[in-house]
Amino acid sequence: MKSKWSWKLLPLLIALTTFGAERPAKPNIVLMLIDDLGWQDVSCYDIDEPSPYETPHVDALAKRGVLFRDAYSPAPTCAPSRCAILAGQHPARLQKTHVKGGQPPKPRNAARDRLIDPWYRGGLPVTETTVAEVLRDHGYRTGHSGKWHVAINHNSYPKPTDHGFDITVHGRGVNSKMKPHRLTEFATGNTDDPYQLDANGFPKDSVTEGAISFMSDAKAQPFFLYYATWLVHYPIQSRSKALLEKYCQKLGVPFPTNPDGWPLDGQRNPYYCAMVEMVDYYVGQLVTYLETTDDPRWPGHKLIDNTYIIFTSDNGGAEGGGKEVYTDNAPLDQGKGSTNEGGVRVPLIIAGPGIKQGAETQVLANGLDVYPTILFWTRAAKPQDVLLDGCDLSALLTGNPTDATLVKTANGDVRDTILHHFPHGSAAGSSLRQGGYKLLYNYDQVGKAAKPEVELYRLYDAKGTRTDIEEQTDLAAQMPEKAKAMKTLLLAELEAMAASRPYLNPHVSEALPNQDTVCKPGKLKRQGRTVSLSFTERGAKVVKSYLLYTRNKGERAEEWFRVEASLGNGRVSAELPKGTNGYLFTLIDEHNYLTSSTTTEEKGAQ
Repeated sequence: MKSKWSWKLLPLLIALTTFGAERPAKPNIVLMLIDDLGWQDVSCYDIDEPSPYETPHVDALAKRGVLFRDAYSPAPTCAPSRCAILAGQHPARLQKTHVKGGQPPKPRNAARDRLIDPWYRGGLPVTETTVAEVLRDHGYRTGHSGKWHVAINHNSYPKPTDHGFDITVHGRGVNSKMKPHRLTEFATGNTDDPYQLDANGFPKDSVTEGAISFMSDAKAQPFFLYYATWLVHYPIQSRSKALLEKYCQKLGVPFPTNPDGWPLDGQRNPYYCAMVEMVDYYVGQLVTYLETTDDPRWPGHKLIDNTYIIFTSDNGGAEGGGKEVYTDNAPLDQGKGSTNEGGVRVPLIIAGPGIKQGAETQVLANGLDVYPTILFWTRAAKPQDVLLDGCDLSALLTGNPTDATLVKTANGDVRDTILHHFPHGSAAGSSLRQGGYKLLYNYDQVGKAAKPEVELYRLYDAKGTRTDIEEQTDLAAQMPEKAKAMKTLLLAELEAMAASRPYLNPHVSEALPNQDTVCKPGKLKRQGRTVSLSFTERGAKVVKSYLLYTRNKGERAEEWFRVEASLGNGRVSAELPKGTNGYLFTLIDEHNYLTSSTTTEEKGAQ
């Protein structure tokens, strides 16, 4: 009997089979970390006056998922946030609380500064297990494109490939400095222009192209893309002359003729406006690629159908520098480098399979939540030796995004606090957000310009209604019990993480209490691998000492490390680590003054 089978039915049979296939168990992950993007730099975050920045692609991404109104970066500056997000641990626990690090503690200006920043790491040690390492070992192809800054400088060890990334694309892309100044080197349509304008008039960005190339090369592997654009970080410039002209017209300001500075306050810098729209455009390119590219692991579907996207910033908006105003985080107070709201509150949008669409939430979130949430999505096991300080947001995202009880800590408690620690510079302080309240703990507590120990602000009332997100009305004196309870909790959390705090400078020209009781360091001695320092107490007891040492003194990426020294009978001592070619001791007394020995240099690594 002749078969009635027809090969013409094969495409239909394939289609029916593939469209019925289950979603692959390992979804793709795209983490977009924008540099210095403020809470009010994206138009879908406008809450008071409309922003001049046009961000249609980020706005569209928000409609795909959940927009967090009360999301925070792990730190108010770049490098500690990046380390914390990748390692899943708080900057205070990692001892990585500011940008460069890896230097012996000393005042920037010995005669002027009352405080000395503590020692903190230059980068993220390779002993820390990043989320990229976990995913790579779980069968993922892992890629980084753009900024790194998880080492003491951008190109030193450890590199992305040392922290779990198969592929890395370095470079600033369109953020490379325009020379000789920002009114020159505008992108053109010429084919030999590395920033050649595309059909929509936007400059080519190698960081974005590298990210798309990585996703394309992943083929049949699930992928994790860490897209770390340099935009909207300094230099403040626009390679698109048309965009610069557009925002000059929109803001009602003349096209600049002098490339230096920008004096107008608020959100009235046309260069910065253009940068925000450019980064929005590049985000749109990534999303469009996901929307239009077939998923090789799920026939009949596009990559977007099985991809989670996280969009956020590494810290609050940088308000300006030198003679230039960049942007304005208003109504939030302060900006990058401060634990006030403007320095740490950031945009956060999360979209992907099963996530509620077009939702907004005031539930607290943190960049530290990225790691545990990705582990849940990918079903990757948490390494036994990894302690995670963030929370898994998956139940919140797929359930009720406004239900704070769905975000729980490792011990099962509902998370209701966010802590920041920035023991640096004139803004040295720690903060605790608990519910609708925010406590600021200041470290500069002595001297003529001393700040109050604590400040207390009520950002929202019990119903979640905005009351003082500007942090203008200090309630510490009116609510002493609340301030005391939050201070106690904050200090206990810092103690549990062994957080380093600033020290008092005994050499400051301003007269400070107990300044004349600081000890006097003596001579350094060495016997074999043991080094020691004698000291003479002059009224204040020495309570702690550290050995600071380096193995690459004199190199561009010179980095110092810290170990606790033994203390007793007017002498401190420590074992000199192998390879050391420079070292010194620091001494801290009961009043928190820090003094140091002279630096000893070895002729060769010892």
